[in-house]
This record gives sequence, structure tokens and C-alpha cells, in this order.
Amino acid sequence: MGFETQDVERKLLSILKILSDSQEPLGARVIAHHLKDHGVELGERAVRYHLKLMDERGLTRLVGRDGRLITELGAEELGSALVRDKVGFAISRIELLAFRTNFDYQKHRGPLPVNVSFFRKEKFSKAVHAMKPAFEGGLCVSDRVAVASEGEWLGELIVPEGKIGLATVCSIVINGALLKAGVPMDSRFGGILQIRNHKPLRFVELIHYAGSSLDPSEVFIRARMTSVREAAKSGEGKILANFREIPALCRLTAEEEVAKLREAGLGGLLLMGNTSEPVCETPVELNKIGVILLGGLNPVAAAGEAGIEAENHAMSTVMEYRGLIKFEEL
Repeated sequence: MGFETQDVERKLLSILKILSDSQEPLGARVIAHHLKDHGVELGERAVRYHLKLMDERGLTRLVGRDGRLITELGAEELGSALVRDKVGFAISRIELLAFRTNFDYQKHRGPLPVNVSFFRKEKFSKAVHAMKPAFEGGLCVSDRVAVASEGEWLGELIVPEGKIGLATVCSIVINGALLKAGVPMDSRFGGILQIRNHKPLRFVELIHYAGSSLDPSEVFIRARMTSVREAAKSGEGKILANFREIPALCRLTAEEEVAKLREAGLGGLLLMGNTSEPVCETPVELNKIGVILLGGLNPVAAAGEAGIEAENHAMSTVMEYRGLIKFEEL
């Protein structure tokens, strides 16, 4: 396959991804706007050309004058094509959402990165009860959430029929805050962190972001590898956590930024190590500091442990801080 053909396929897959995330038909103008979030610069006219090709291949279908919906064949193509392009997808999403994070500490407003989970409507009240220990035990990035019913939007995702959507703050909020403060943060692993006596002990599982086509948290939740509820109640268990690194010279600035976030009810920092020293048995590069962040999906993992499944979209979008409420208000 030549370079030009590969380039066309990548654009087609980006369009399919946008259509798959929407429950409503989308026109060329809206698709062109969303493509920018995928790092694809494609004008409205060019999008129409690609949509015509996709119609001919049966990947999309025309609805109304200009709207398109993804077909079953299109969804299948999206799930299996160009897996090499999906490798490193998680790290790309982290970088993109960190850039889009723009929280104003003084005014307590601005876009924040969130994970979105869809629960069956009849199971949502039980899910809230199951998630309560994780929020009360502080095993979350923030106690602020957003809830939406079917047909309503959570950021750029629409809640499917028969579902209730829950948005939880993602640990990338710290990446975003440090990025704006001039502190580079290297997002290395997502993992399962063992907790003992209410303190982090060691990582027992790790997935490198740069080599993964899936978000590690989604993988661990699906595999039922956590014991978040037990960790929250007894201080012994396994939770979702992320391993980052920052330059040692940036420690003071990083601590100041994290303190500002905490004042606004946005936490997530579990542990910051010493220069060049391993953190929770995970090696750290020379002149770097290891940083462990709580996984934003820990409450959803707790619901999964109680047998309440959810469709998770980790690191999926951004939401305005003022649109969030405290979990206890649910």
C-alpha cells in the first residue's frame, strides 16, 4: 500500500470514528470541525469527497440532505483496520486532552478532561451506591461528576438510548495544569497499584501508553483485575493508577500547581518520588521524578466489582468545570 493510499485510509478511519461516537447524522461541516481534534486538517469540500467514497463502499449511509451515519460494515471496518495506527493511541489522547485543559484557579472555571461511562438506566442507582466507597475513600481524581440522560450530551459524547451517562474527572487534569505551567510530563504507564495499610506499595501490572491501542484502565476494568471497594474500606487492595515522570528541576513548580488544583477539589496526586529513585518498585529515568496519579475510573471499577457493567470511554472529552456537581448530590 503506497503512502497516498495509507493517508486516505487514515482520513476515512478518522471520519468513521467521529460518526461512531455520534448517535445523530453528521454533515460534512461538523465532521470537518471534529477532525481537527484528531489532528486531521480536512476542508468541508474534501470531507464530502471522502464521504462519497465511503457511501460507495457501504461504510456510511446518507440520511437527509447531507447527514451521514456509520453502517454496520463501517463499524466493523473501524474495529479491525490499521491496528498499527492505533498503537500509541492512548498517549496521543493524553497529549491532546492535556492541551485542551485550561482551568482557571481563581475563577474556578474552564475545560477539564473527563472519562465518560454509560450505565443501563435501571442499574444506575445501584452503580452510584457501589461507587460511593471509592469517592468517600478518596480513590478518585475528584468528587465532582456530571450526569446525563439518554439523548443528552456529556462533552462531545451523546448518551445512548436506555443509558445514563456519568462523567468522572480524569488524571490528565494534572498533565494539563503542569503543561500550562511549563512543566513537561512524560506519561509512561497505566497500571494496577497494590495498596497496603492505606498506602501505595507497588505496581503489580503495567501497560505502556506508547505501545497500546487501548486505554489501560478500560482493559483492567474489563478483566476485573481491581479491588477498589476493598481498598477503600480496609486499606488493602488493588486500584487503577498511572505512572508519570517530570524533570527533577520542576518539582517545586509541580507541587505548587497540584496544591492549586487540590484547593479547587481536583486532586489525583498519590505520590511524588525522589530524584532518579524508583517509585513503587518502578524504575525512574536519570534526573527525573516518578509521579503516581490515581485513575479517574476507580469509582467505575468499583461498580464493575459489584457486577454492574458500564461502557467506558476513558480520556474521551473535556467538560466545563462549572457543569460538574459533587458526587454526594447524586
